Amino acid sequence: MTRTTTAAAGISPRPEVQRRILTVLVAGQILSGAGLAAGVTVGALLAQDMLGSTSLAGLPSALFTAGSALAAVAVGRVSQARGRRPGLAAGYLTGAVGSAGVLAAAVLGRPVLLFVALFVYGAGTATNLQARYAGADLAAPAHRGRAVSTVLVATTVGGVAGPNLAAPTGHLAEALGIPHLAGPFILAGLAYALAALVLAVWLRPDPLLLARTLAEEEEAAAAAGAAAADPADLPEGRGGVALGGLVMVLSQLVMVAIMTMTPVHMHGHGHGTAASGLVIAVHIGAMYLPSPLTGRLVDRHGRLKVAAASGLTLLASGTVAALAPGDSVPLLALALALLGLGWNFGLVAGTAIITDTVPLATRARTQGLVDVAVAVAGATGGMASGIVVAATGYPVLALAGGVLSLALLPVVAAARRRP
Repeated sequence: MTRTTTAAAGISPRPEVQRRILTVLVAGQILSGAGLAAGVTVGALLAQDMLGSTSLAGLPSALFTAGSALAAVAVGRVSQARGRRPGLAAGYLTGAVGSAGVLAAAVLGRPVLLFVALFVYGAGTATNLQARYAGADLAAPAHRGRAVSTVLVATTVGGVAGPNLAAPTGHLAEALGIPHLAGPFILAGLAYALAALVLAVWLRPDPLLLARTLAEEEEAAAAAGAAAADPADLPEGRGGVALGGLVMVLSQLVMVAIMTMTPVHMHGHGHGTAASGLVIAVHIGAMYLPSPLTGRLVDRHGRLKVAAASGLTLLASGTVAALAPGDSVPLLALALALLGLGWNFGLVAGTAIITDTVPLATRARTQGLVDVAVAVAGATGGMASGIVVAATGYPVLALAGGVLSLALLPVVAAARRRP
């Protein structure tokens, strides 16, 4: 029986295709996870080394996060018009180009070129996050949290391996005549290019285009699925988009600010790239590894409860980071693990809220615009983090981020009271 006649008979090919799509997305996320880890691990240190100033060490994070904002719009619009496959593949390829630009800037010693290249490199980060939406396109409403989490958890493999390869890739870079700190961007360029190839070749059929095709014949089933959700836990329309976006924006702002300056803080207390790479690896693992559990919590207990847990976990992270001695790698690793977990709670819950409330006709474009706000928040956090640390110190930055995350609690409480 052909796919057409199967659909005509009322038997949806969705589960079979969803499994295949998730498999391809997982492969792409494993590769892209290694790519995005490079900038997190050594971006701030590379800028500090080239500029000789700590106050601008947060600029690389701000730049590649700002670049991800522009890329989120582009990937969203391409996906809306032509499907997820071309949008995601183009985004990863752009990230690979940015990685090559960082290597060129490090060899030439040109800070301006470094900043431009980091901006372009941010496309990989945006695409890595946009891929989670592709995992949810064909998922049933009651399983969207788990679908998003499946895509996110795949990033763990590359994201944890990448920082721990900082020292070996640094040695490889030196052997090739490239500055040591630029080594991880060799891995990033290769990883992003391979991720683009995997999606361009194997992400077929396109999940968003197929979801649109199936939407009309499954309209009754989709309506029943929406009615099964708790109305107090699923704000509708613009309210749902605003709520989901705000949860992700605050999570991203706090996470990027504290994460960006942790390697710089450790470097100032005598730790090398191996120690900071280990802490960042723990952080990235906590960002993505708990995703299957988070997805189940979101689907079983509701989006808003997990969003509230995000705020409380980020507060705990900021408190531990502020109180941890600068020479204590275990305590800093614990703080960054809590930071990653809080971000994960916010991202999965916020993504599920938005996917629930945005119609297929405008889904990709709206998701891209929401990710712009998330990226701008990250850029703001990255830029402000260096200034705050230079003026007051790392503990003040960490504690301020934790306190700011508490803003999620009244927002969630207001959403639950809304009729």
